Amino acid sequence: MLSKRAPLILLSLTPLLLLHAGCAPRGPEPEVVEFVDIEQYVGLWHEIASNPAFFNWNLVAVTAEYEIIGPGRVSVLNKGRVGNPQGLQRSISGSARVVDEESNAKLKVQFDTFWGRFFEGDYWIVLLDDEAYQYAVVSDSNQRSLFVLYREPVMPQALYDEILEQLEASNINTSHLRVTGELESAS
Repeated sequence: MLSKRAPLILLSLTPLLLLHAGCAPRGPEPEVVEFVDIEQYVGLWHEIASNPAFFNWNLVAVTAEYEIIGPGRVSVLNKGRVGNPQGLQRSISGSARVVDEESNAKLKVQFDTFWGRFFEGDYWIVLLDDEAYQYAVVSDSNQRSLFVLYREPVMPQALYDEILEQLEASNINTSHLRVTGELESAS
C-alpha cells in the first residue's frame, strides 16, 4: 500500500522523470509552432489530457500557472488533485527558460525537489491557438510527454477532437493520451 506521501514524492520526482517521461515510446522530433508571445502565453492553464507518466500518476484537475520572472524566464506552478477533483491537492514549483529565442517555442523546465534543482526537461510548444492562446499542446524532443492545455477547466469535445486530428496530421502520437480534465460533449 502506498503512503499518503506517495503522490508528493512522485510529484517531486518530476525533473528526473521528464528525462524518461512515462510509458509512451519515443517518437520523431516534433515540429514546434513558429512563434510564441511569452507575455500572452503566461497565466493559468488547465490540463485536459496528458500521457501517463510516473510523475503525474493518479493526478486529475491539473493546472499549470506561468509568470514572467525575467527576460526569457518563467516561473512554473503545477497543481493537481489525487484520484478525483476533490482529492488532496499536490503542487510543485519551478522555472522555465527559453532556449530557442527565434520562436520562444522551445523551453527547458526545472522543478524544485527535495534534492534541489538539477535536472532540466524539454517543454516544446507543438500546437497553439495563434489568435487567442486558448489552447496549447506541449511535448518534448522525442514525444514521450504530451499535454493538452486549455484556458478554461472544461474543453469542448469538438475542439479536443480537432486538436487530436491536428496532432496526428503532424505525426505526433496521441495513442497514449488520457483525459485528466473535463470535456464538454456537444448537445
